[in-house]
Amino acid sequence: MTTLSAVTPHPANSGLRVDLNPAAAVERNARYHGDTVVIRYPGGDLTYAELDDKAARLAGVLADGGVADGDRVAYLGLNSSSFLVTMLAAFRLGAVFVPVNFRLAEAELEAVLDGSGATALICEEGHRQSVDKVRGRTSLARFLLVDDDPEAPTTGAPGWEPWAPLLGVALPAAGVPAKGANDPAILMFTSGTTGTPKGVVLTHGNIWWNSVNVELRLDTRRGDVTYAAAPLFHIGALNSFVMRTLVRGGTVVIRRGFEPQTCLDDLVTHQVNSIFGVAQMFSALARVHGVFQADLSRLRSVVVAGAPVPPSLIELYAQHGILLQQAWGLTETAPFATHLPAERTLEKTGSAGIPMPFTEVRVVDAATGLPVKAGESGEIVVRGPNVTAGYWNNPEANQAAFDEDGWFHSGDIGYLDEDGYLYIVDRLKDMIISGGENVYPAEVERVLSAMPGVVDVAVVGVPDDQWGETVAAVVSVEEASEITLEAVHAWAAGRLARYKLPRRLTIVPAVPRNASGKLDKAHVRHLAGRDG
Repeated sequence: MTTLSAVTPHPANSGLRVDLNPAAAVERNARYHGDTVVIRYPGGDLTYAELDDKAARLAGVLADGGVADGDRVAYLGLNSSSFLVTMLAAFRLGAVFVPVNFRLAEAELEAVLDGSGATALICEEGHRQSVDKVRGRTSLARFLLVDDDPEAPTTGAPGWEPWAPLLGVALPAAGVPAKGANDPAILMFTSGTTGTPKGVVLTHGNIWWNSVNVELRLDTRRGDVTYAAAPLFHIGALNSFVMRTLVRGGTVVIRRGFEPQTCLDDLVTHQVNSIFGVAQMFSALARVHGVFQADLSRLRSVVVAGAPVPPSLIELYAQHGILLQQAWGLTETAPFATHLPAERTLEKTGSAGIPMPFTEVRVVDAATGLPVKAGESGEIVVRGPNVTAGYWNNPEANQAAFDEDGWFHSGDIGYLDEDGYLYIVDRLKDMIISGGENVYPAEVERVLSAMPGVVDVAVVGVPDDQWGETVAAVVSVEEASEITLEAVHAWAAGRLARYKLPRRLTIVPAVPRNASGKLDKAHVRHLAGRDG
């Protein structure tokens, strides 16, 4: 009798040839329930059949222009159905999708477009002129302008092809190429708030395994409605719920940007089940009149990431039956490495949670790379199938980020408590050394964010003749609130060691952050350098 251990699985039946291409899943959904609305968007809703057809037609247009397997296709614009159509069209050709940050300055935009090697760009009118300034210094050969979206009106421009007429006569590209775990899917550039943006290669496997992690840890279901108001050019918004919703047959409510009152109205009207956002979004939502009296009973999975979440904000929502589930990760982890289960929200408030099911997380000594004890701070390292394959054309960055055992070094400082729950302390490079003492800005920010009248806060180190560096706080406050340095000291004195207290305070209308909610440290330091 043949034993099971002696059987060699046939490759076709072993899972080695599983097709992970999201475009294939959308095509399948279009075939079996094509009338289901997949995108609800002010510029026009789309069913699965309509989304698949439009993506197939765009793939045909791009293929006629020479785009092939492995080429890069870029998109520049706000959240819209066109963003997802372009992504799926690229996947239909086996091309790599390059979502571009629409807030980039001219030099940064050139660096991303040129560095990606993209040969085709789909763009909205609001960003066309920025592209025109740099297009001659890139590899771009095809320029398509979205002209069928009422939310992004255009009258056309020389050197640009309006895409609606092309889509109207294009033959849909036939078939969807199968893609495996190691095939590149998305080239996403880091925010660059602390340096030059790097291109992060995310494979179809990275995207898939993050989705599996999310499904095993969060309460997501087939047919769910998810809300997308955070920028889709960031992996947190795109791959938390949106990508998986497309694959599973649910509905994505897309807003071009976040507006608190509109968000509340949408959550109620569309009976939203899941949403990804940064802390500032939920802080603003909490200030909308009647938010906690509204019917948000369908909202099951609320993930907050991108920046530390003030415990006071988590407690506020929990008092009204809404559990904000903090997660931690980076573009390089596609995006989640850890997540705090909903049932532990109040017990472990302030924690970024435990490792995702198929992800390993350690805290190590930054100098030796060896794991540290529970409660001891060190650098957070990650390993797993959701971790990037590496940086685009950047062997130096790859060598610096990955050790010989395959651990990705995040550059974030944190610690694990006795139960193995992760707490984020700060960025390694943002640590302040004042008089020989280490000060973690995030710790000071958490204390100050709970101060009455404070809306948002950023803490940085500034040069000091006596201490080398000293602590400076940049704060935005509620209208009619008067926050002084003396008042900050009075509030924080019993909560922070004396050397951690800010010695400088700058009040600003809004603390500068990027689209993923992370502090724009360069801008903050500039503000902190002024007399406050």
